[in-house]
Amino acid sequence: MGENPAKNHYAQLNQGEENEMEIFGYKTQGCRKALCIAGYILSCGALLLLFYWKPEWDVWANCIRCSLEEADIVLLRTTDEFRIYSRKTVTWISVSALIKSRLDYPGTAEEDSVFSKAIMKPSLQVKSIQVQRIRYVWNIYAKQFQKVGALEDHHTCSAIHAKFGSGLTCNERNVRKVICGPNTIDVPVIPVWKLLIKEVLNPFYVFQLFSVCLWFAEDYMEYATAIIIMSLLSIFLTVYDLRQQSVKLHRLVESHNNITVTVCRNKEGFQELESHHLVPGDMLVLKEGKTLLPCDAILISGQCIVNESMLTGESIPVTKTHLPQADNFKPWRMHCAEDYKKHVLFCGTEVIQTKADDTGVVKAVVLRTGFNTAKGDLVRSILYPKPMNFKLYRDALRFLMCLIAFAAIGMIYTVCVFALNGEEAGEVVKKSLDVITIAVPPALPAALTTGIIYTQRRLKKKGIFCISPQRINMCGQLNLICFDKTGTLTEDGLDLWGLLPCERDCFQDIHSFPADHSLPWGPVFRAMAVCHSLIVWEGKIQGDPLDVKMFEATNWVIDDSSGHKIEGQGSTHATVVRPGPKASSAPVEGVAILHQFPFSSALQRMSVIAQEIGGEQQVFTKGAPEMVAMLCRAETVPLNFESKLLLYTAQGFRVIGLACKSLQAGKQSTDLTREEVESDLTFLGLLIMENRLKRETKPVLEELSAARIRSVMVTGDNIQTAVTVAKNAGMISATNRVILVEANKIPGSFSASITWKPLEENKTEDYRGLAKAMGLEPRSPRVFTSAAPVQDDSPPTTERRIRLALASGQYHFAMSGKSYQIVAQHFRHLLPKLLLNGTVFARMSPGQKSSLVEEFQKLDYFVGMCGDGANDCGALKVAHAGISLSEQEASVASPFTSRTPSIACVPELIREGRAALVTSFCMFKYMALYSTIQYLGVLLLYWQLNAFGNYQFLFQDLAITTVIGVTMSFTGAYPKLVPYRPPSQLISPPLLLSVVLNILFSLSLQVFGFVVVQEQPWYSKTDIYSACLSVNNHMENSSSISSLGLHGMRDGAHGQTDNGYKSYENTTVWLLSTINCLIVALVFSKGRPFRQPIYTNYVFILVLIGQLGICLFLVFADIDDLYSKMDLVCTPTTWRISMVIMLAVTLAASFLVEEAVIENRPLWLLLKKTFRYHSKSHYKRLQRVLEQDSAWPPLNETFFSDSVAISVEGSMGGHSNPTFDSNEDAL
Repeated sequence: MGENPAKNHYAQLNQGEENEMEIFGYKTQGCRKALCIAGYILSCGALLLLFYWKPEWDVWANCIRCSLEEADIVLLRTTDEFRIYSRKTVTWISVSALIKSRLDYPGTAEEDSVFSKAIMKPSLQVKSIQVQRIRYVWNIYAKQFQKVGALEDHHTCSAIHAKFGSGLTCNERNVRKVICGPNTIDVPVIPVWKLLIKEVLNPFYVFQLFSVCLWFAEDYMEYATAIIIMSLLSIFLTVYDLRQQSVKLHRLVESHNNITVTVCRNKEGFQELESHHLVPGDMLVLKEGKTLLPCDAILISGQCIVNESMLTGESIPVTKTHLPQADNFKPWRMHCAEDYKKHVLFCGTEVIQTKADDTGVVKAVVLRTGFNTAKGDLVRSILYPKPMNFKLYRDALRFLMCLIAFAAIGMIYTVCVFALNGEEAGEVVKKSLDVITIAVPPALPAALTTGIIYTQRRLKKKGIFCISPQRINMCGQLNLICFDKTGTLTEDGLDLWGLLPCERDCFQDIHSFPADHSLPWGPVFRAMAVCHSLIVWEGKIQGDPLDVKMFEATNWVIDDSSGHKIEGQGSTHATVVRPGPKASSAPVEGVAILHQFPFSSALQRMSVIAQEIGGEQQVFTKGAPEMVAMLCRAETVPLNFESKLLLYTAQGFRVIGLACKSLQAGKQSTDLTREEVESDLTFLGLLIMENRLKRETKPVLEELSAARIRSVMVTGDNIQTAVTVAKNAGMISATNRVILVEANKIPGSFSASITWKPLEENKTEDYRGLAKAMGLEPRSPRVFTSAAPVQDDSPPTTERRIRLALASGQYHFAMSGKSYQIVAQHFRHLLPKLLLNGTVFARMSPGQKSSLVEEFQKLDYFVGMCGDGANDCGALKVAHAGISLSEQEASVASPFTSRTPSIACVPELIREGRAALVTSFCMFKYMALYSTIQYLGVLLLYWQLNAFGNYQFLFQDLAITTVIGVTMSFTGAYPKLVPYRPPSQLISPPLLLSVVLNILFSLSLQVFGFVVVQEQPWYSKTDIYSACLSVNNHMENSSSISSLGLHGMRDGAHGQTDNGYKSYENTTVWLLSTINCLIVALVFSKGRPFRQPIYTNYVFILVLIGQLGICLFLVFADIDDLYSKMDLVCTPTTWRISMVIMLAVTLAASFLVEEAVIENRPLWLLLKKTFRYHSKSHYKRLQRVLEQDSAWPPLNETFFSDSVAISVEGSMGGHSNPTFDSNEDAL
């Protein structure tokens, strides 16, 4: 039964967000419920179990559709490709106890809030549902469920100050507390019994239970007991693992649930209370000293320095400034743009320093509580991970369905054979059900998980930790890796290389570091001493590595006393820097930093207002040179600014622009807006930092390139620096061309333009003309990428040379985050074409990084992301395999974490992933063959109303298959990455052909043995001792076998000496099928090119030799007691040799087919070519189209978009945790 979205019955929850869902309203109906209860009883709980697996069926059976307003049950469905359903009960929250009279009704802060709109009158109740730990209430006016636990987004900056600046009244707080619930991120440790029940109710274990019950009914005790022990062990390990994760997560969050905080109450003053009482809108007062934040809050007065490493993995302290009191109609978040995070203190982070302003207190308004917070979001992403869409797992289900269909045929055959021979109905049912347990291998999931567990263990030894084991197989399919630059490809620390000062619009001589003579006193020196956000923490200077290096070069020190009263600045707590013991003489006692405008990725700069002790106030700005130059007066910027910038960025240096201006006296620094401060600056020069490549970077990228795995750089740095690093690292080879893609919005219109320029062809343009052109959009970063003109070639030759490179596909696109955003909005149709050859993406914000990974995934790439900083956490989560090079707690947001901070872990992970994937396929093929071999053997014997004996089954199932299943996965990964990937699906032609041919070989072998044994001269249907000479002492037993009718397979009805299984056919078929299992295990154990040769897996080889030895011993030994126990009979030696020859022929045929056909890559490529088979991957299809398009890429051309931009706010977000935007990688 599907869903037809009818009016008011259906809505969307969290529209445009990552956890978007569809919600449907239902009302429980009494008679339907009664019928369902009757069904549960009559089906002995089977219907209940089915409803547990399929919650939507439960709702459709018990309820009728209705509007969401009337609903008492809601059905939720995810909007992704999985369409997962979940069922939630609507609950009612009563607020009547809090609202006794009209006067108690929510006051001014509540008028336009969801709290007043959710209370139903006159009952004074609120209708709510809880989805993934977040509470939603029914908005009576909007007729929809809305999230509570967060301050509404529509408040303006001034409204936040006005409404919440003096705190909530006691009554407002109480109403909010009841509706929002407590401010806790509560992850209770799940009781073992709950985990146990959940695990046991897994469909696979239910099937196991069915099998075990059937075996006990048939007296097949030993194997049933073995399977119970194995299943219990498997369940125990899974439950133990889940319990450990639960405990770890509980410990991670419990410390933040009960912190004593000070709040300001309207009309009641300050109060101390437990943090779980906080509600959105509360006024929080931050005391001096270290404090853990129990919620997200907006800073509205003072300044804070926060350690956000708990969430972001960046241990650099971050400066937070208060929300400006801007009086406009824009919501506060839109007013602050991407910069809003600089005013927000996030839950789970630690305030290490507070600086009060004139009011004397540092105050913050509670923005989000509980699971709505940044930390809550991180915890929810661990509790409710995104399901994996991987072909292997879908194919595994199809594979099991095929086996069940296979079993169904066997069941029909069994019923026919036994019913026609007049067997009892009960026996016929048991026999036919038994076929299912033989055809569907019960050990399959256990065997598959062992492979993953071994791989996980091998990765752990190599310092790579994994919190999402099902992604290991996915690593075997990766064909594109996105790398962050700073700290990932290049060293984390920067070295100060030089300073290019500028005076009177001319660059001076470069000052190199480390220099013999120290830097002279002047504006550039002052900028280096004060333009940073460094603090002294635990006796050490802490902050951005770039800031630390720059400040250390001045030999000044930060005065760590608590605060300094500066003339005319009230009681400002200012940071003061003074000359250190090694500093050159300076004419001042020190400089105080009065106010900071912290670094912002969106604005690409930071500024400070500083004052020499006893001197005037000055503004200092540093940031991306292009950005800083735009904010300076044109006459202070040197004419050769552009070529000088290019000279250094083209060598891979990281270049920072510096600027300053004086402020007129008498103005309070806190009253100035950022726009006023950062305008009409004087350009001071360029600071040049060296960012070296890590030693491992180049060889790793070369290895990936040789394996045809694409490498892409996604960085926050300058585009030219990024291109140079990409060339030095080998991402872009020397012969390849780089084409810069620039997209700009056209001022005053909704359209945009896009231009393609070869990077070597950009002529140096007049800077002022450019600045004037860019003045039209002063807030957007413009990347200057002009290179020096090519001197040695005449333009037509250069053009021809580039065209030649382009024709052979040897070109790479480079673009900035701004251009990427505009292309995604205005030139959506061009985005896939650009991504196909896009190698460098510079100046990317965290949201854009996540979006880029998702866009690559839409092209059917399997994307890995490797990064180290906070900016990458969103992309690490979205990618198929995210590898974090950080040992901080943020690694919980990434499936893989590498202890060694280098990208050498990437090929290692791909190697292990490929090996794990191939191991999974081997296991699948082996399990399919083993169950088919046993199934064919049993069906052949059923023809004679015979079957395998108990110990025969036990030997095959336990001694052969279980041991092989455990040891087959020990084979390690092959050290060399080959330039192709293992197949990603079970249903690929080579794999299917391999399984089908081996099934045919097994069938031929068993049928041949079964038929030929009956043709032997010594064969007798009734006398099973006639074949051997030593039968005299057995003759008395032969009379007991009056009939070969089998009464109860595996039930031991005839006592130990002879239970009716013994026959020449049984002995022949069982010995052939058992050794056939060993042949299949050997043939399927693939070595190269993805795993090490099979002989390196010593345990497996020893196991195979041991098993073969035992099997051959059973073939040739003639020990009466042993044969009697194993239900075997004696056959002449010639027949035993004949069986060995049959098996040798089967081995030879199987091995030959596997090597010459299945593993013959050139043959399959030839077949593909012959039948014109082309890959269906989106990117491959696009490649073929572009190869035919001579006009692509359009060089030195500009396109214009005429359509209105489509909003991509949702898609640009990817998964971005609110804190994942630090100053890493951004200058």
